[in-house]
Amino acid sequence: MTYFDDRAAAPRTSPFSSFWMGGYECTDQQNCFGHRVDFLHLTDHYQQLADDYQRLQPFGIRTVREGIRWSQVERTPYQYDWSTVAAMLETGRRLGVQQLWDLCHFGYPDDLTPLHPMFARRFASLCRAFVDFYRSQRPEGELIVTPINEVSFMSWLGGDARGTVPYCVGQGWEVKYGLMRAYVEGVAALREADPSIRILTTEPLISIVPPHGASARQQREARERHEHQYQAVDMLSGRICPELGGRPEYLDLLGFNYYYDNQWECHSNARLGWANETCDPRWRPLRSLLKEAYQRYHRPVVITETSHPMEHRPNWLRFVGAECAAAIEAGVPLLGVCLYPIIDRPDWDFLDRPWHRSGLWDVEQRADGTLERVLYKPYAEALLDAQQQVAAAVPGRLKPAKARKASSLLLP
Repeated sequence: MTYFDDRAAAPRTSPFSSFWMGGYECTDQQNCFGHRVDFLHLTDHYQQLADDYQRLQPFGIRTVREGIRWSQVERTPYQYDWSTVAAMLETGRRLGVQQLWDLCHFGYPDDLTPLHPMFARRFASLCRAFVDFYRSQRPEGELIVTPINEVSFMSWLGGDARGTVPYCVGQGWEVKYGLMRAYVEGVAALREADPSIRILTTEPLISIVPPHGASARQQREARERHEHQYQAVDMLSGRICPELGGRPEYLDLLGFNYYYDNQWECHSNARLGWANETCDPRWRPLRSLLKEAYQRYHRPVVITETSHPMEHRPNWLRFVGAECAAAIEAGVPLLGVCLYPIIDRPDWDFLDRPWHRSGLWDVEQRADGTLERVLYKPYAEALLDAQQQVAAAVPGRLKPAKARKASSLLLP
């Protein structure tokens, strides 16, 4: 039995099965040491897929973010192995879980980088092949796809910080341009194969501010850097770089990833402490950032990733819930919030270090080597509070009954 009915918070026009979503870490990137990681298996998510989905039911979560892992699907150019994705699809169908699919989530085949001349063509081919495969398994129903996850972040990580392929410095714009060329061609291929496909962008939502006592030049530079967060979506819509073929109709569902360290000072890059830590007057409420993004594009908005590590998880989620309720009350068409990761994850680069402790479930290794999910009850109780608060903010909706305490729930 569920102890929260999420349907009370989901607007009637939403394409999502639930307002609250679970995101599973699915990166298959090459990390800063050049080692390929595969978090679908490292977290035991694939091995425990059915159990992971069933754990969501008491929280009313019926929508999840998953990834196909491009590097594993296409080990040989233009030859695709969909066996793992097929098994995941079947589990989702059997358990009634809506799966949103990332086609490229921080990972490319071994022979490709965003700077490769065939990168866009290969990605567009992958998009067509995915639609053909998906519709062979699911002829009916809505398909929601994120072509490439967090272009802005990957442009910095691979183009400026040497954190992944192509391990560059000072090439962030070139990497972003290559990724967006592929993104635009991929959306065109997806829509050609299936005009009903919904496109969900997933870009970081940030705030960059000038230092205290900033000069006019520093204020201008901070505004410009803040504005750069929209470059990828502007390219997709054709606002900038129209030669890539972007179009306004390619903008559909606007997803934004928002974490506790998404606001910082220009020039020094010093992080602004969020409300639980400091009271920096330059800190912008999440509701303000969501409203800014909505007013820029006038498309429905989704928080596609949010989380906090360690003991501040409950405080962060209550904060996010309050901000989302305020955004909805202010007229922002916010359609969902995805807890990412819903299951804890290791570090991309240092796999032997302690895990991040950022999920609704922590992970403990059993004697036999399998990974046990351990519900972090303070976070679960905070989720209940956030669900109630957001549901109460949705106009014209029936309010859910008072939720039971998470501590009363026995989960496997």
